[in-house]
Amino acid sequence: MLEAKFDMNEITKIKVVGIGGGGSNAVDRMISAGLKGVEFIAINTDGQVLAHSLADQKLQIGTKLTRGQGAGGNPQIGYQAAEESREELERVLKGSDMVFLTAGMGGGTGTGAASVVAEVAKELGALTVAVVTKPFNFEGRKRAAQAEGGIERLKDKVDSLIIIPNERLTKIIDKKTSLLEAFSMVDEILRQGVQGISELIIVPAIINLDFADVQSIMKDSGSAIMGIGYGQGDTRAVQAAKMAISSPLLEMSIEGARGVLLDIAGGPDITLFETDEAAALISEAVDPDCNIIWGVRVEDRLKDQIRITVVATGFEQEVKNPHFDKHAIHEFQTERERAQRRAEGRPPEQVQFGLNVPPFLQKKDEDQPKEEEPTEPEA
Repeated sequence: MLEAKFDMNEITKIKVVGIGGGGSNAVDRMISAGLKGVEFIAINTDGQVLAHSLADQKLQIGTKLTRGQGAGGNPQIGYQAAEESREELERVLKGSDMVFLTAGMGGGTGTGAASVVAEVAKELGALTVAVVTKPFNFEGRKRAAQAEGGIERLKDKVDSLIIIPNERLTKIIDKKTSLLEAFSMVDEILRQGVQGISELIIVPAIINLDFADVQSIMKDSGSAIMGIGYGQGDTRAVQAAKMAISSPLLEMSIEGARGVLLDIAGGPDITLFETDEAAALISEAVDPDCNIIWGVRVEDRLKDQIRITVVATGFEQEVKNPHFDKHAIHEFQTERERAQRRAEGRPPEQVQFGLNVPPFLQKKDEDQPKEEEPTEPEA
């Protein structure tokens, strides 16, 4: 079911909260990238690290417990620090319509404090969305186990939870990528997640997605996935739609989603046919009864490009992203493409499910040996 929403430009108060070192780094990247229309808050137990944050507001938590010296990689300390500072959290989050939480799971402050911050935000009535990362394998089993525990506590405190496993970057980046570049890429992906959703609300459009739309899809929705795709040329809408749903970075595919926000952006020459084509392609991938709410915006800077942002929620059962099995590939084209390929005697094109591969990531050689999946941490 497609529902077009027309422009009702209302001011929505959005706060982006970076928790711990990883979350604060992601917030700094968003600020440096020029993300507008939101208020940034950095939260940490480490006073020295917090002092260097670019955020509008900085909140040091657990000053009595940690004396500003951090959580020492202990999530329990992070949790207790947030509980100690619950009143201060209420003060900085009060008045929010929507709160984004971003954190790197596995350490002390982000892992332990995120669930408390989320709980406070929801109690204040804000739509609460978390975009978090899981650690790289080389960071060790302890951090992996702590990350799983933190995610388990967090998922029941937020409306929507988007998880980005850092390890999957190793599937798509060049072998010569430095460690600093890899962590920078993690920050960039977190930025994409927050900016992609917030711009659906705050950037004016021809056919607009407002806060009520985002709320209807993301409130109490559990696991969520999102992607951003770009396309150029005659089939740019199809290219962008495919890119938005075909990345190895996230753990689930869009298949089975029952709620989708679809934002289509292009230059002044974007056509009705292209918007319809993109919406139809996305519709084929999701549950037949999926509620798809879409918007269309014109951005002069895109010129001959089309950008598509997809946010999918409402998964009754998590469908693991089949990108990692080379043979688990789903054919996925519009009818026009199929007809053209049949007429030219070409085989059908294939695309893999998932989410957006950022353009700054360089794909590795696909013939490299497949890595074993990490073992499940003990409870």
